[in-house]
Amino acid sequence: MKKENRINHYIDLHAHLDGCISVEIAKKLAALQQITLPLLSVPDSCQDLNDFLKCFELPISLLQTEKALEAAVYLVLSEMHKDGVIYAELRFAPQLHTQKGMTQENAVQSAMRGLIKSPIPGNLILCCMRGESNQQDNLKTLELARKYLVEDGGVVAVDLAGAQALFPTEDYEDLFAKAKKDEIPFTIHAGEAGDADDVRAAVRMGATRIGHGVRIAGNEEVIQLVKDAEIFLEMCPTSNRQTKAVADMSSYPLKTFLERGLKVTLNTDDPAIERTSLSREFKYMESLTGIAKEQQKQLILNSVEAAFTSADRKNELRKQLFSETYEKR
Repeated sequence: MKKENRINHYIDLHAHLDGCISVEIAKKLAALQQITLPLLSVPDSCQDLNDFLKCFELPISLLQTEKALEAAVYLVLSEMHKDGVIYAELRFAPQLHTQKGMTQENAVQSAMRGLIKSPIPGNLILCCMRGESNQQDNLKTLELARKYLVEDGGVVAVDLAGAQALFPTEDYEDLFAKAKKDEIPFTIHAGEAGDADDVRAAVRMGATRIGHGVRIAGNEEVIQLVKDAEIFLEMCPTSNRQTKAVADMSSYPLKTFLERGLKVTLNTDDPAIERTSLSREFKYMESLTGIAKEQQKQLILNSVEAAFTSADRKNELRKQLFSETYEKR
């Protein structure tokens, strides 16, 4: 009898808190705030990323009090735990949670309280937002990231999220030069609605991880740049299908990127809105691209390496990830 490794645990590095508000979580948050609840997920008619982003209005409206935000972090991580996730990084934009009087700092503190209650270890990534007239808000987010930055168990990095096609990455070069100077780790959404040059800009700015990056496919120069710089790609297939980031999913490049030696990770992005989970994303990629178990294992090991967390945490995750749990007869 030969023992084999079976993947039974996962790591999610790219999950937006507002995109993780499932029906059950939404009901709990609505009850907590006495809000009447319409439910929303991405429609099949979604045309692009800008259309997709409209789906966030409802979940964000449920995350405008300290108690709701604290509860949401705890509930989301609890749902992930049930799916086999053993470590997760939740990202959110504090500036989007000030509609009812919370400050950005209130929002960060509330999310940290929810994190402490989590059944699994996790960390927070604070998102700066692409947009008009929000420069001061982004600077405040950066200031809070610096103030609360820890190696593990809290705020560990910043991100740039929002409408890439409308607000190019290079427009935020000064903001992330400041993040780099302050030694705040960061990932940047790029190569999702934007093209390969958007990824090139993010790499030049100092991002160690790229959110999505799928549109570098076919651009040999940028693929080599990402490989040489050992940049991690946070790929999210169902999201890419629904936002039309990839026109033809039969040519989805995850397996090709792996075979080319790129540091690919597999994530959910917005699982509640997309009606998915991380275990489903692995099954989806297995059926769509034929990735073997060893390649799936490599995806998860890449996630450990890419995680914005301590060396001790990474060692614990490696020990926990793979167990010989069944025998081949």
